[in-house]
Amino acid sequence: MGIETEIERAIFFDVDGFGSSATYTPSGGGPVSINGIFEDDYDQIDAGGSIGFAASSPTFQCSTADVSGAAEGDALIVGSASYIIRVVMDDGTGVTMMQLEAQ
Repeated sequence: MGIETEIERAIFFDVDGFGSSATYTPSGGGPVSINGIFEDDYDQIDAGGSIGFAASSPTFQCSTADVSGAAEGDALIVGSASYIIRVVMDDGTGVTMMQLEAQ
């Protein structure tokens, strides 16, 4: 079950609660301030041997309305870190998750 309304999404992504502020810049467009949830977890990757390695997998989840035209290659700044959007996943409930690559 998704978050039902844009008002509820705004509460969920609010920077006073769970959210972080970011600057989203679409290719060929101007920067826009948005709120969302930033995560930068490390995942263990099995390289086919007895030793795995860890890799960072930063993501930003936000209201689809804020990034409705988001595409691979767009830019996102969270705090002082710059990222390129590599994958855009609209879940169909009004929330979009973007996989990021650090710059």
